Amino acid sequence: MTQWICTANHGFATYAMEELRRQFEGVKITQLKAGEIFMIDLPLSRQEVLDRIQTNEPIFLRHIQSVERVLPIRGNADDLQALGELVRSSRLRCENKAIAVHLRRGDGSPFPYSAADTKAVLDAILIETGCEPVVQSPEMILSIFAGKEELFVGMGTPEEQLSDWPGGAIRFQREEGQISRAKFKLLEAERAFKLHFADFRDALDIGAAPGGWTHLLLERGLYVTAVDPANLHPSLAKHPRLTYWKKNASEVHLQPGSFNLLVCDMSWSPMQMCKLILDLHEALQGGGTAIVTVKLMHKKPLQTIRDVMAKLETVFTVKKAKQLFHNREEITLYLEKKAYL
Repeated sequence: MTQWICTANHGFATYAMEELRRQFEGVKITQLKAGEIFMIDLPLSRQEVLDRIQTNEPIFLRHIQSVERVLPIRGNADDLQALGELVRSSRLRCENKAIAVHLRRGDGSPFPYSAADTKAVLDAILIETGCEPVVQSPEMILSIFAGKEELFVGMGTPEEQLSDWPGGAIRFQREEGQISRAKFKLLEAERAFKLHFADFRDALDIGAAPGGWTHLLLERGLYVTAVDPANLHPSLAKHPRLTYWKKNASEVHLQPGSFNLLVCDMSWSPMQMCKLILDLHEALQGGGTAIVTVKLMHKKPLQTIRDVMAKLETVFTVKKAKQLFHNREEITLYLEKKAYL
């Protein structure tokens, strides 16, 4: 029997739970933070759970943390002392590794220390035990969830936890002159799907206005064709690598095989989006990549996603479907056009 802390985007935990019920027979679920964080008990080993999650990663599960130890919260310095002793006892697991300490807390937790204070104390102990405390790019993560009565502690790699950020909450810094927060979605997709947009050359951005995604692709050095009847941000005007069609995508005639990247973040219904992408697929080279958001406008998102993927799979291979931290009422699809089309 193993125990895990699971996190989804706020309001979407029920869908993550449903995915896990379908994937794991006999799963027991306990809610920790309404609509977002919950605990699961599984009659499987740690490695069996990780293997299944990594083979068939749930769309709505943003982060998962194994629970290896449970410590009572006393609300005083004893809590940090107990955590410190636990770190010392884990010396062989983390020696000579770059370790990040992640603390999260549930609503109403009596654990009295901030994430910064907890990290400062545990980092000092990690150094004693031959580890390198880090904030970015850890090899291992010590995850602590402070509940109403107990601390749930576990250790894992970023791949095992599905993220190297606490709870999978990826934070990008807003830049001066940034066109829109939509840029964060594409930045996160690049990380989550292990892409490097600079490796592409020609991109088609459908429904581009006001231009957040176009701007990022231009920053990466791509030639971008942006299509939208609405206006792009004035800062993009006359960019030497930008072609802008101020019209509906259905009205644009594009040469077959002109692009090796297609991106689409339109506020259209899922089926309208599917039809448009399929109508334009010839403009994308065989083997080309598409990053598409699917708006979840209905009460049955899991069925909507299945229907969308079934349609798109006539032309594309679905490499991954994920609700990213910066998605709201949507998910992001990573697609590859079938090479023989």
